[in-house]
Amino acid sequence: MRPSASKNRRLSKSSDLQGRRVTIYDADDIVRMAEVGRKAAIILDEITPHVVVGVSTAELDRIIDGMMRDLGGVPATLGYKGYPASSCISINHVVNHGIPSERKRLANGDILNIDVTILIDGWHGDSSRMYLCGDKVPSKSRKLVDITYEAMMAGIAAVGPGQPMNAIGRAVETIVRSNRMSVVEDFVGHGVGNVFHDAPMVYHHYVASDTLTMEPGMIFTIEPMINAGKKDVKVLSDGWTAVTRDRSHSAQFEHSVVVTEAGCDILTLSPKGYTRPPYPV
Repeated sequence: MRPSASKNRRLSKSSDLQGRRVTIYDADDIVRMAEVGRKAAIILDEITPHVVVGVSTAELDRIIDGMMRDLGGVPATLGYKGYPASSCISINHVVNHGIPSERKRLANGDILNIDVTILIDGWHGDSSRMYLCGDKVPSKSRKLVDITYEAMMAGIAAVGPGQPMNAIGRAVETIVRSNRMSVVEDFVGHGVGNVFHDAPMVYHHYVASDTLTMEPGMIFTIEPMINAGKKDVKVLSDGWTAVTRDRSHSAQFEHSVVVTEAGCDILTLSPKGYTRPPYPV
């Protein structure tokens, strides 16, 4: 069920590079988004002890689906444009949109991203987090995960009223390039709220022409995908799974944020205080 339109909600006078107007959410809407964002973060917290050697990604997906329904929501991804699962689980060289499978089981040393979007009463809580499986994760992979988290947080720190959207990409790219890694340019962050994927597009590399001004009440995701090797990716024949062309490992973190008068608030912070792995179990 979609909520009734708020009389205080409005559209920005500006538009993104695609010419789409950006929704400015009011205080009541932001409270709803904070609640659904908190529930997305709860799911990512609670799935942590299930990320173990030998578990199938399909089993993780079933657990996530059950958590969403227990929290009063449904998985926004299930059936979205034909997507067949309740989450995306992307392992090692998979960049994003990894489809859970009974055949794919986690191995000692894997790194993986779990991406969830819970839909409650028309509101989308969207977040993702990296996980380390087992005790044999290579140091290069751990560094990739750490740099990806730092890059996301640098992008978030660049958010504030009056700032251009391309400040996010500049901040992310500065961290990544200084560590000789690559920002994936094929995928972007996005506005989120009543609509799963909305304006504005959020680039994680610097785009000079992306000068849309941030305004209080804008809500969007920051979700950089960082490759240990080159930035190039390809989508497999299933139409969803994106992988690195050079088979290097890839990592991603994602938060949903709201622009405030003073800067921004993160809507998907972990209630348990989990930031980057390894997480306490």
